[in-house]
Amino acid sequence: MVEKVVLFVAIVLLLLMLLCLYRVVGGPTVLDRILGGNVIGTKATVLLLLIGVLYEDLAMFVDISIAYALLNFIATLGVTKFFLRKRDSEEIIEAVLDKEATFLDGADSTKGGSL
Repeated sequence: MVEKVVLFVAIVLLLLMLLCLYRVVGGPTVLDRILGGNVIGTKATVLLLLIGVLYEDLAMFVDISIAYALLNFIATLGVTKFFLRKRDSEEIIEAVLDKEATFLDGADSTKGGSL
């Protein structure tokens, strides 16, 4: 009986992971995609624990799932930091270019030379 319940919960988790995969593939922003990947990793950790219950060797699967959860967490932090820095640097470059264009437009109009 316990095996059937665990198997049912594992199937439901797999279906939820497919829904999160939709967010990863079609997310409107990069951060939505990162969050979807993080949720998939978290559900995979729980799925590993359920596999441990099915195989009646939970101790081994707890170690594996802890390592996987830590790897998921570190990867999510790293990817998020990378994309936030990239976005910030693009905004800074765009602001500098706008100021430079404004400065150059102002310099051209103050020369006063008309043809």
